[in-house]
Amino acid sequence: MDLELWSVRPLWLTVLAALWGAAAGLLVPRAAYRIAVDPDEAWRTRCPDGHVLTGAAGGWLGLARCPDCAQYLRDLRTPWSAPGDAGRVPGDAGRVPGDAGRVTGGAGRVPGDAPTAYRYGPGTPLVALATAGACAGLALATGARPELAVWLLLAPLGVLLAVVDFRVQRLPDVLTLPLAGLALVLLGVMALVPEHAGKWPTALFGSLVLGGAYFLLFLVNPNGMGFGDVKLALGIGAVLGWYGWGTVVLGTFAGFLFGGLYGLGLVLMRRAGRKTSIPFGPFLIAGAYVGLLIGAYAA
Repeated sequence: MDLELWSVRPLWLTVLAALWGAAAGLLVPRAAYRIAVDPDEAWRTRCPDGHVLTGAAGGWLGLARCPDCAQYLRDLRTPWSAPGDAGRVPGDAGRVPGDAGRVTGGAGRVPGDAPTAYRYGPGTPLVALATAGACAGLALATGARPELAVWLLLAPLGVLLAVVDFRVQRLPDVLTLPLAGLALVLLGVMALVPEHAGKWPTALFGSLVLGGAYFLLFLVNPNGMGFGDVKLALGIGAVLGWYGWGTVVLGTFAGFLFGGLYGLGLVLMRRAGRKTSIPFGPFLIAGAYVGLLIGAYAA
């Protein structure tokens, strides 16, 4: 009976983890849109059409959609008429010159000045699906061990980092440093919980060693390794180090392998040259994910 319960429990964990990942993934595109800017630019506070982003946590939490743009588009599709205006064609949304009765959020617009869409940032369904899949995989590999809670909390942050780096080739400190700090603190707590399968000292040393190794690579070739990658390595080293040095080596190798294959593919398709810069953060994260899956499953 206990064996049967154990075989069913990971399935429920996987479903719950996928639901958590999908819900968290819905919030990633807005944060990615706001943060994915050049280093000399301030974070975005408005939608592409100029409306202020509102919502929880100062506009950081919420779907990547603008209600003002959505309302304006709805009004453009709604038949409009006034007393004595029987000559308008059905669905004609054109206002008369000087018409002040424009929709909320559309002040100052002129006919034909409507937004083409009300969603912005990376595609929400794709990001939510990717985050759900990542969380489901972690649940399958880790099972009911306490460190699964840490992986599920960090997974959406990893997806956010990958999206931002792909869009602007930048890994902001506001994401990389909290990732390292959260990983070490949360794993330290999990080390006190029974039935965990990792070691916190190895996580700490893994963070320091991998961060130090990437820092040396940065010093040797600053054009090939960004300093954001160095700071990202601190968090990745902590996560991989939890399951031992073999997992650190495996996850690191996988990251370089994925990055190399991506760069080679671009060269073969004539979309990049030998000196073309590519975002390395997403491949570091993908390699760490593979290493973590194998390390968790083997633990």
